[in-house]
Amino acid sequence: MLPDKLLRKLGMRHFSGSMRELKAHENLIDFASNDYLGFAKMPVEHAPDSKNGATGSRLLSGHSKGFEQLEERIATFHKAENALIFNSGYDANLGLISSVAVRGDLILYDELVHASIRDGIQLSMARSLKYRHNDMEHLKILLEKFGDGIEQEVYVITESVFSMDGDQAPLHQLVRLTLDIENAHLIVDEAHALGVIGEHGEGLVHHLGLENEVFARVVTYGKAMGCHGAAVLGSFDLTQYLINFCRPFIYTTALPPHALALINTGYGRLENGHENIEKLQDVIHKFNRLVVQSGLRLRFRESETAIQVCIIPGNQKVKDTATQLQRKGYDVRAILSPTVPEGQERLRLCLHSYNNLEDCEQVLQIIAKSLKNK
Repeated sequence: MLPDKLLRKLGMRHFSGSMRELKAHENLIDFASNDYLGFAKMPVEHAPDSKNGATGSRLLSGHSKGFEQLEERIATFHKAENALIFNSGYDANLGLISSVAVRGDLILYDELVHASIRDGIQLSMARSLKYRHNDMEHLKILLEKFGDGIEQEVYVITESVFSMDGDQAPLHQLVRLTLDIENAHLIVDEAHALGVIGEHGEGLVHHLGLENEVFARVVTYGKAMGCHGAAVLGSFDLTQYLINFCRPFIYTTALPPHALALINTGYGRLENGHENIEKLQDVIHKFNRLVVQSGLRLRFRESETAIQVCIIPGNQKVKDTATQLQRKGYDVRAILSPTVPEGQERLRLCLHSYNNLEDCEQVLQIIAKSLKNK
């Protein structure tokens, strides 16, 4: 039996209309997945003699030449000194932050960073303070007030493209602020920028030419790359430190060979052509134009990325609109509180290189009609 206090928590979720459930949505037009470039749908050839499993952690039996070659390719693609592969973006953020930030250090993080970053901060034992979303004046105040300290390292953490809003971090300003303090280090989660921003989808840091000014980048492969896994990009010394002190890396069975093959194939597609990226950017541009034409500009957050957000306050109201879209054949999901703050409930639409103009128009018309009837 589940303990009574846990049953009460479930009951409160039911009562608030925020109960999370697993639902299979099949045969719907995709406006929900993170498969921005359609790579997840493309065939991949696997080496017929490869093992099905890694057989152990990388410090035991799970390491291979395949890891070394892929990490070298990743580092070269992103213009980083080194890359270290993790099993997921969650593992990478959790492991990186909890390892490098130790007791006595300070973490300053954007208030809208992903849950994996927050959990890494909590495990780190460092002191932490959040700054208002993309508010560089607030961050500057915190740096000036708390940034100096004997033997204190300061870690500033942001996403390059925010997963729930689709907007971008002001990375040039963040770099300038961290460079002004000798012991400050910038960490950037590029999960939703990889494959989307840059000529070949290298990410926002690379696109802005800031590779050498960022302490660590996290790139994840469950979004535009259409597979699984992640990598931490940084210096050789950072990689060596993580291999020795990062518990989620040390004590986890390594990714299997077929997962490495998928990541390798994804990078090959990015390196050898940018047709899908151009298609995605065209869809984003046209979708933003349609938002204005449909009279929904005030409902949508401004975004030049694949993540488009329509604010519909109230769990039930946003769920009702999502249900209407799904009944019409469109896979659009509602994001409820407490995942987002109460009053900021939203439809989160993910655009893809394979979405067409007609479907974009239909989705926006259904949303506009639903809101008009409320």
